[in-house]
Amino acid sequence: MSVATADTTSAADGPRGRKPRRTLSRRNIILYGTLFVVAVYYLLPLYVMVVTSLKGMPEIRLGHIFAPPVEITFQPWVKAWAEACTGLNCDGLSRGFWNSVRITVPSVILSIAIASVNGYALANWRFKGAEVFFTILIVGAFIPYQVMLYPIVIILREIGLYGTLTGLVLVHSIFGMPILTLLFRNYFASLPEELFKAARVDGAGFWGIYLRIMLPMSLPIFVVAVIIQITGIWNDFLFGVVYTKPDLYPMTVQLNNIVNSVQGVKEYNVNMAATLLTGLVPLLVYFVSGKLFVRGIAAGAVKG
Repeated sequence: MSVATADTTSAADGPRGRKPRRTLSRRNIILYGTLFVVAVYYLLPLYVMVVTSLKGMPEIRLGHIFAPPVEITFQPWVKAWAEACTGLNCDGLSRGFWNSVRITVPSVILSIAIASVNGYALANWRFKGAEVFFTILIVGAFIPYQVMLYPIVIILREIGLYGTLTGLVLVHSIFGMPILTLLFRNYFASLPEELFKAARVDGAGFWGIYLRIMLPMSLPIFVVAVIIQITGIWNDFLFGVVYTKPDLYPMTVQLNNIVNSVQGVKEYNVNMAATLLTGLVPLLVYFVSGKLFVRGIAAGAVKG
């Protein structure tokens, strides 16, 4: 009888605890409203660029900047890629695109390969002078690029690499190494130390542990490094214009020459199409590997 009474009392009381928050609370309205305003603020210029690149010049001259195109045309995209003039050359962004590919791919591979080994050594192998070396790398990560422009010009000239893609690849690889080494070192330090010790007990050496244990567990931080390097190198303008010559200019320098050309009539649709084409590669990389980027950044921040 007492059990039945307890059950009845319990059922009458109902569930206990805090009530769930209302979906349309004041806090949620402010939060999502702010996010919506920020999203519109950042997406509006992109929308204007896209719709402008799909319009003909007669329609652009009407001044309706936010209006969608009445008649869609892809001729501005074709001209931006293959026909726009940059000085004496009228081959558009195509030449600059392939130059950027030839610069970015080896720079990313070389800098990440060296930085990952550096980070692994600093995290797991306590060699003499490791702390001094790590301090130098941290300082190097915050040196302004402009300070090193002229000394690097002299160095590249003396070794015969000034004005070549090889020289520019070398510059990007060196400047990317400090921050990448810091990322890899923090990530490897966050991995369980027991794995490293067990491998050492089993007789694995420096390269055996790196290749068989560390690399298979390091996909997120490698994705972070790839995104950082591709974005930084692909979007670089300063190094590209200083350390190469016109035939080897990367895509960003070609874009600047197209947009700032003083010859003929300003074609805003071609300029917008050229800008979108130039930023397409970093955007695709972010969209494809965005989740791994967040995972890698979070994992690399566990230990400093």
